[in-house]
Amino acid sequence: MANDAAIGVFDSGLGGISVVNQIHKELPHEDILFFGDSAHAPYGTRSTTDVQRLSFAVANHLVERGVKAIVIACNTATSAAASALRQRYNVPIIGMEPALKLACDLGDGKPQHVLVTATPLTLREKKFAALMKRFESIHTIEKLPTPRLVEIVENGQLHDSALVYETLHEYLDDFDLSSINSIVLGCTHFTYYREYFKAFVPSHVAIVDGNDGTARHLHEILRNRDALSQRTRLGTIALENSSPDSRLMALSEEFVER
Repeated sequence: MANDAAIGVFDSGLGGISVVNQIHKELPHEDILFFGDSAHAPYGTRSTTDVQRLSFAVANHLVERGVKAIVIACNTATSAAASALRQRYNVPIIGMEPALKLACDLGDGKPQHVLVTATPLTLREKKFAALMKRFESIHTIEKLPTPRLVEIVENGQLHDSALVYETLHEYLDDFDLSSINSIVLGCTHFTYYREYFKAFVPSHVAIVDGNDGTARHLHEILRNRDALSQRTRLGTIALENSSPDSRLMALSEEFVER
């Protein structure tokens, strides 16, 4: 695979563009091809089999486009399909998982109370159960499925602060937020809500996501394979979407400009 080939990134919709932005910051000379599968969003309320089928379809498309690596910028698709994708393709497959370890490590050895927000499928998959098992003997970990946060992004309603805060109240009012140390944004769509979460919860609550770690992991893999681009120009970001709705492409471009 040529060093100057693009990095493929995909998500169930537009959330993965937040990962694209982090990759572009980490690897500014790399070209990136992003595919959002908004025609089939959200993945998080689908069956595992369905998400695997959709993930293979997108991965096939990216491989046919000649990408040198694929980043699954979707915790749900990673949980359901990453292992199977790695068995089929020769290119590196980099997945994501809720940044639970990062949240627990913030306590410097002290027990933490962590609230993990994610899609229903991510939270019920064996992959997250195994991750949670590594930490739950010391830390208090609570799971909170928040699928409506995905829908708000996909519907272009992120700027509707009244709707967002109403939704956060619906999900979070049953929790004693004063006892929580951190909230994990376990879906790439949720990173767009960072400032909303910060305004909503007490100031001591850390808001954690896995985007930075994913970009650094990709950098390490490409470096170890001697596959980093040798270009000196700034890399490009190309956007594709399975939905014919032009509004979604406009939203995609808006998120890239963020």
